[in-house]
Amino acid sequence: MKILFMLRDAFYDANPKLIHDAKLLGAQVKFLYTDHGIDKKELIEQVKDVDIIVVAVVKIDQEVIDAAPQLKYIIKYGAGYDNIDVEYAFQKGIPVTNAPGQNAESVADHAFGLMLTAARKIPQKHQEIKADHWELSMGNEIYRKRLGIIGFGSIGQAIARRAAGFNMETICYGNYKDFDAAAKWNVSFVDLNELFSSSDFIIISTSLSENNRKMVNKETLSLMKPTAFIINISRGGLIDEGDLVHALKENKIRGAALDVFEKEPPTGELAKLPNVIATPHIGGATFEAIERIGDITITNIKKFMDHKELKHVIAPKTKI
Repeated sequence: MKILFMLRDAFYDANPKLIHDAKLLGAQVKFLYTDHGIDKKELIEQVKDVDIIVVAVVKIDQEVIDAAPQLKYIIKYGAGYDNIDVEYAFQKGIPVTNAPGQNAESVADHAFGLMLTAARKIPQKHQEIKADHWELSMGNEIYRKRLGIIGFGSIGQAIARRAAGFNMETICYGNYKDFDAAAKWNVSFVDLNELFSSSDFIIISTSLSENNRKMVNKETLSLMKPTAFIINISRGGLIDEGDLVHALKENKIRGAALDVFEKEPPTGELAKLPNVIATPHIGGATFEAIERIGDITITNIKKFMDHKELKHVIAPKTKI
């Protein structure tokens, strides 16, 4: 049995237990560091004789799956699986699992951190002080403001819990509606136009699919208040980055805070705009979340090797 881990560099350092446990599986294990990307030709070479792939953000498409004739199992090291062709894997009889909800609290923390720093321009003020420049600037409270959450899964609900502590008026748009959780945290479900037009802060916490790709675009951005902020801690493909650049440069909205980009690392001007706060896809990157995901990963590998039922199998034709 050959297992290939392709994780972000910091994941290995943050969770040495994962490497230790993987080496005890009784399999041949290889660890690749992928923060600087991996060439498609090299990727195909790496997968050609593996039985199990454990992957964070590297794209596992039809070409990669076909290049791995021994491949029997794909594990997403995290929750969102838009980088894996689940449908094609299913056709090939290859199960795909993930670790849903394990990084929800970490991502919700980061979403709130981005919202607070955007509202008070904390990173900009920090850099000014470092440059010996002392200048008062005005910011915004988040207390009692209207927060619009796009997506009400485990992350969206964790964000709503935090918003309750700030007495925010929370509204939500999404296909998944947990009415019990909404009642508990005083969340109202609204249509997308109302969310964009009435929110002071919008946090995107929905998974990416072809149905919602570039849902933040010229039309939806034009509905936003000029004083509003948009925060994305989900996937970069949910935003039309060209339209967002235009809205920010023309002060159609006050600012954006982005942990994710359509291409990572970003190469365009979006991340460099003065009214944008950018972080390098670190929403789920906490010691606690990485360890929880690692434990589920090792447990599922053991189950697979022992021919037992896997946890968190992703069903084909499921909306991402």
